Amino acid sequence: MQDKLARDVVILDMRPVCSYTDFFVIATGSNVRQTKGIWDEVHARMKKDHGLIPKSVEGEREATWIVGDYIDLVVHVFTPEARELYRLESLWDDVPHEALEAASA
Repeated sequence: MQDKLARDVVILDMRPVCSYTDFFVIATGSNVRQTKGIWDEVHARMKKDHGLIPKSVEGEREATWIVGDYIDLVVHVFTPEARELYRLESLWDDVPHEALEAASA
């Protein structure tokens, strides 16, 4: 299961159940270093490509679960263990979602 999680990016459409955001994007790095690297790349591209910076970011120091709040979009980047523990996909299994194969290095 952890190997599968490490490859998947899931987009949850939160609009039917939530008023504070439209989408959750959930991704996984293999370890804290990779999780931090994924977050750094997402942050840099959102800023460069869309001129967006997050309203808030939590978890960068520990890098087991980094949450970037872009208001309409909340990005979650987990280690496999944290993603398995918190199971956001299971918590919100009643919302529309799409799983994407993550790009590999």
